[in-house]
Amino acid sequence: MNDPLATVRIILLGTKGGPSVRAKTSLPSSNALIRNGKLFVIDAGYGVSLRLVEAGLPLAAIEAIFITHHHSDHTLELGVLIHNSWVGGRKTPVHIYGPPETKHLVKHFLEAYRFDIKTRIADEGRPDLRQLVFVHEFSHGDVAAIDGMRVSALRNVHPPIQDSFSLKFASGDRKFVFSGDTTFHPPLAEFAQDADVLVHEVMCGKAIESMIARYPNADRLLEHLKASHTLMGDVGRIATQARARKLVLNHFVPGDDPFLTERHWREGVAQEFGGEVIVGKDLMEIEV
Repeated sequence: MNDPLATVRIILLGTKGGPSVRAKTSLPSSNALIRNGKLFVIDAGYGVSLRLVEAGLPLAAIEAIFITHHHSDHTLELGVLIHNSWVGGRKTPVHIYGPPETKHLVKHFLEAYRFDIKTRIADEGRPDLRQLVFVHEFSHGDVAAIDGMRVSALRNVHPPIQDSFSLKFASGDRKFVFSGDTTFHPPLAEFAQDADVLVHEVMCGKAIESMIARYPNADRLLEHLKASHTLMGDVGRIATQARARKLVLNHFVPGDDPFLTERHWREGVAQEFGGEVIVGKDLMEIEV
């Protein structure tokens, strides 16, 4: 049997922007990075455990989880993922890296499930999950150094959340960058300079205008989307300025418009970027 962690790659686990779940084909935000036999998860939206299992990746093998910001479509399954990793056989520590409030989030999940944890320790002989979880909060700059890979963060622009970050995973001459949720943010181009893969969120302006008509809080929602996400052309500009070798579109806003085809997303970005563009889908593997 082939080792699922043997090949360096990125797997898009959830590509839909926003917390709503309307179709099983597109779930909220999560990604996996496999490198040197280690599994890293970037964001933990609803469905991340299932997607990892569908991708053939062992939950107990997760080395670390990174959270870009505290919107629920990026964190709703953080605690559940830790727990699923544990009942899946984890015996070694897992490290969680996230903005301020990550310790609060993890602490209170473990407290909420103290009965289950204590029962399984006594009844099933499992190690104490609470002793296996280590949380590290970060801000702009260095985040972690793991097995020769340097992880760093760039504060991006995603109001009203102040602690929202793009993340870069760099090892030798290889760079993989995840934009997180952000409006057009020129410093990201320098942060992602010469990236092998730039995974960037994307928004279609015309589509959100029509989407808004279906919501009772339309004016406020439209204001938020325009201030917090990146239009297709601007994604292309960032990728061009960064000289990214491969641009992967992710966290689609809107994420479930039946009239938006892969061609729409690709052409909208290609107006400003002449390199390789991949329109992401759940469980898509990106060769790196």
